[in-house]
Amino acid sequence: MRLVGIASTDLLSSFYADDLATVYLGEACAVLRQLPTASVDVVITDPPYSSGGMMRGDRAGADCRSKYQQSQTQKVYDEFSGDNRDQRSFIVWCSIWMDELRRVTKPGAVIGCFTDWRQMPAMTDALQVAGLVWRGVVPWVKPSYRPCKGRWASQCEYLVWATNGPRALDGPCFPGSFRYSVASDKRHMTEKPVDLMHELCRIAFAPDAVILDPFMGSGTTLKAAKQHGKRCIGIELTRSICEIACERLREPVQRDILRQ
Repeated sequence: MRLVGIASTDLLSSFYADDLATVYLGEACAVLRQLPTASVDVVITDPPYSSGGMMRGDRAGADCRSKYQQSQTQKVYDEFSGDNRDQRSFIVWCSIWMDELRRVTKPGAVIGCFTDWRQMPAMTDALQVAGLVWRGVVPWVKPSYRPCKGRWASQCEYLVWATNGPRALDGPCFPGSFRYSVASDKRHMTEKPVDLMHELCRIAFAPDAVILDPFMGSGTTLKAAKQHGKRCIGIELTRSICEIACERLREPVQRDILRQ
């Protein structure tokens, strides 16, 4: 195990490593550029949405806590960066790291990126700008939600997914939507439930598949990947959040054979 980040010489050093997981501390694009070409089978990631407001000033002026955390929540989470881009810069930024994902992933690899309803058009545009083949949207339905009089509730977040070129019709069939509650013991402000990520990681069904999360946060994707016995790679920019992820990855892996 090495507790170092990306050096100024651009030599790639892991922040944490075990028999399945490798974690890098650094900016996503900087790390992705140093990963080998065609070395990843599946990408499942939850990048900053740059959402939570109707105008540019709403995004640029508010911290993450005021945008994503309900006022009655007592728990304090670490702030994360990259969530204050306006619409145009968000598309450009996403297309840059998605282009690196196209290089890093194998032909036919699956790339799934979470977003909300506001940023879904931008996310699907960015996938296609990067040369990926947009395949669809997988809703995550949350049983608990904030009521909104006279409107349909914003009850879902969405996994926008694409492939790196053509993908053969081979392997198991997977559901087109999932229903899971928000994690009650989350350690990151926008952490996804591990059961949801466990189900999504099933698409890496090849025995030697490698799963990548370039916006790792508190490490939920990698934790789920380890439950499947898959090799996995995570990248996180904020040191305190990266340390939380590494703490979770050191915990014993609970593998449920019935869920494989």
